[in-house]
Amino acid sequence: MWLTALLVTGLTLAPITTTPPAPTSASSVSTVRSVSTVSSVSTVVCAKYCDGYDPAKAAGDRSAGTTSIWSRSLVLHLSDGDNMGWASIDNGSPGDEAWLDRSFDGGKTWAADSRIGNTVVPAGSRGWRTLMYNVDYPTNQRLGALRACGKAGDRPEIACTAWARSTVGAGNRTEAAATALMQFYDPGTGLWSTTGWWNSANAMTSMLDYGVRTGSTAYPYAIATTFDKNNGANFTNAYLDDTGWWALAWIRAFDLTGDHRYLDSAVAGANYMAGYRDGVCGGGVWWSTAKTYKNAITNELFIKVNASLHNRLAGDTTYLARANQAWSWFAASGMINGAHLVNDGLNSACGNNNGTVWSYNQGVIVGALAELNRANGNAGLLTTARQLADASTTTTSLNSGGVLRDPCETGDCGADGPSFKGAFARNLGELNRVLPGRPYQTYLQRQADTAYAADRDTLNQYGLRWAGPLDTTDAARQHSALDLLVATLP
Repeated sequence: MWLTALLVTGLTLAPITTTPPAPTSASSVSTVRSVSTVSSVSTVVCAKYCDGYDPAKAAGDRSAGTTSIWSRSLVLHLSDGDNMGWASIDNGSPGDEAWLDRSFDGGKTWAADSRIGNTVVPAGSRGWRTLMYNVDYPTNQRLGALRACGKAGDRPEIACTAWARSTVGAGNRTEAAATALMQFYDPGTGLWSTTGWWNSANAMTSMLDYGVRTGSTAYPYAIATTFDKNNGANFTNAYLDDTGWWALAWIRAFDLTGDHRYLDSAVAGANYMAGYRDGVCGGGVWWSTAKTYKNAITNELFIKVNASLHNRLAGDTTYLARANQAWSWFAASGMINGAHLVNDGLNSACGNNNGTVWSYNQGVIVGALAELNRANGNAGLLTTARQLADASTTTTSLNSGGVLRDPCETGDCGADGPSFKGAFARNLGELNRVLPGRPYQTYLQRQADTAYAADRDTLNQYGLRWAGPLDTTDAARQHSALDLLVATLP
């Protein structure tokens, strides 16, 4: 059922090669255009039209990228109304080639046979174009991107434009970010490629939050697909924080769909986490089943999961009692330091280990307190949440020039770090919405405006550092950006 002929996992072709200086015998750009014959492509994608449609019949022609090689001009053309594109080559010579690459994972890999619509400039012409090919693969639930590539005669060098896609699914910057995140979604696994297990839980939550806040029903298939393909152990494993992330994802899936199987999964996750509470250090949930560390994020998630369940289970007393007890323990644990910032966890003597102040530890706790306030009506919880949020949004250790930045961003944040700021923004947004006057709206909007201006590529994919420059793109970075943009919404 899933795409096999077009996608090759791990393909590592260089996207653009360095070209030598252009020859000096270039003449004017030809305006001659013609339509190539359809090259052999193993899978023909059909949507509004099938691959191989005549560009002369296109609903529009938007130049979405240009590059050059040996004086030849390569252009990627997109017809937004058709959700299709084509490549052209100008100022060339007979024998020059142009083609499209098509990717269904955000430009990480592309067609195994490549050179979609490959065309050769014929004798007597200086320019040529390919036929039109679809950007997306709707029957296989894949969102795509195109780029135009070409070469000069028998020279080995190849040049390609940047990846781009049509304006479909990009009506505003939040929708565009959601579409870009779904480019990393693999319906074959139900997870997001380029990132890990718990990051995929956050990517799912980002998409669900997007649906809740905007009313979008663009990607309902992803909810059931992810659940059905990965529910072998109720989304539990050896790490209790992973369980918490997935439980929150399925709570949000219930909010969006009303399907109780998702809420049941969250209940199972909460009960699994509760099985790893004990009296060591006075209480709290262990980080893993190995019982070697009690840390902030696991217990913050435990509070939020249980408070959230109480707010959705009629007549509940069990989950509210767990949430209240967990917060009382957390507040007294010492993990909140004198500057009202949360350190990473407890040391072997059950004291604050002075571990790194990560953004997600500051965010999840304020979201948890907002949810617990909804559950028990204790206004003091919002006062505490504001104290913590004020500290995290003003400390220079997390905010450089007014832009949120985790400590690891001066170097390598690994696989986990790119998800941290998304969790922060999501939870700060939840707190912001329940407070009079929305006191963190300006802060969140500044982050969103900065990231949009300085940390985004042609596919509306975002990088690690919201203040820029763009480093690389993946699903963890992308869900964080989507979390941020959604956090600014009403």
